[in-house]
Amino acid sequence: MGIDPGLTRCGVGVVDGSIGRPLSFVSAGVVRSAADDDLPVRLLGIEQGIDTWLDDYEPDAVAVERVFAQHNVSTVMGTAQASAVAITCAARRGISVAMHTPSEVKAAITGSGRAEKSQVQHMVARVLSLSAAPKPADAADAVALSICHIWRGGAQERVARAQQEFARKLELARQARGR
Repeated sequence: MGIDPGLTRCGVGVVDGSIGRPLSFVSAGVVRSAADDDLPVRLLGIEQGIDTWLDDYEPDAVAVERVFAQHNVSTVMGTAQASAVAITCAARRGISVAMHTPSEVKAAITGSGRAEKSQVQHMVARVLSLSAAPKPADAADAVALSICHIWRGGAQERVARAQQEFARKLELARQARGR
């Protein structure tokens, strides 16, 4: 499941598949909060919406777009808060969470980290054999996050496990020398 965090519109997209196999589109949409509601109410609504998606689709991993600095500090803060809610919802269920930058997602989907939003949407539709990308754009971005994580996340997890195993063997070797 991919989550494109936002305080007003939090995109959510679910894709099924694995590396080397065709991917299939499952669902996409947005969790909304009203701009005139108080922040705690908005965050609670986002949490409830994400919880519903997690309950309905039971993903084995969640990919969240990494928040990056923007000129508008209030936008960054809202995005970061929505991101934290999404991460917490997944963590509460023991679901692994990965963070991907916008340029990493663009590069995974289009081959260029500087691709335009329209190029990403076109490739999302093409990869999933859809007549058009999911709407609204936040939902399409979340689906792109799902695709990116399937294609890149598995490799990243294998590298991390190999590094942990190497560190464990190195420590065992050090302990054996110290005897």
